[in-house]
Amino acid sequence: MTPAPLLEVDNLTISFHGKAAVDGVSFRIGEGETLGLVGESGSGKSLTSLALLRLLPPTASVAGSIRFAGEDLLTLPEAAMRRRRGRDISMIFQEPMTALNPVMAVGRQIAEAVETHHPKLSRAEVRERVLEAMHSVSLPTPEKRYGDYPYQFSGGQRQRVLIAMAIVNQPRLLIADEPTTALDVTVQAQILKLLRSLSEQHNLAMLFISHDLAVVSEVAQRVAVMQHGKIVEQAPARELFRAPQHPYTRRLLASAPSMTTDRTKPLATLV
Repeated sequence: MTPAPLLEVDNLTISFHGKAAVDGVSFRIGEGETLGLVGESGSGKSLTSLALLRLLPPTASVAGSIRFAGEDLLTLPEAAMRRRRGRDISMIFQEPMTALNPVMAVGRQIAEAVETHHPKLSRAEVRERVLEAMHSVSLPTPEKRYGDYPYQFSGGQRQRVLIAMAIVNQPRLLIADEPTTALDVTVQAQILKLLRSLSEQHNLAMLFISHDLAVVSEVAQRVAVMQHGKIVEQAPARELFRAPQHPYTRRLLASAPSMTTDRTKPLATLV
């Protein structure tokens, strides 16, 4: 049975100076469902994710509809949109060293996310929520590391800090923009397992953005493939990987080596 739609994006178009960078994009994400959005760099994936949170620069012109739980985010007053960001919809950015404040303790940074949306909580209650979030992403000894700074954590641990910050307010939708790109394959696998677990435990819907189809296959129930600002193919993950229909999807799959790749032949190119 298809999950009830939580996020409905219809005919989303993002233009800069009259030129469309995202052109007529439509997709749905159900409660507790993960949609993988894949494509090469410059295809419009990150622009799409920023549009969902209305974080595009003033030079962007946005048309179409973005409905979250039946509410059109594009027409919300800014004050109402600020209440949605970080509480109902959260985002994990791909590079934790630029997303985290290097001169603020990580516990304090996560606490700010709580205080923004729950100003009446006491300091002790805020700290309790932060530690609970740090425990949920398997950060070692959160009580001892609450006051540590980003540089004192490994790359994988910093990414866990960002995930803790994103889930501390128990959002309904998580946008993960290339969350494993800068990590080695072992840590990458740990982060993917963590995201799957969080989605299952909290019925968390997720938009997982990546250029790597192999990574997307680990977390997504459905996949949408973007090329030149358009979605060229959407399908359940198993169906898309088994029998891709669009030539670009086939090239994208063929461009990534696997255990069965013929090493005597060059990989496919995307151009």
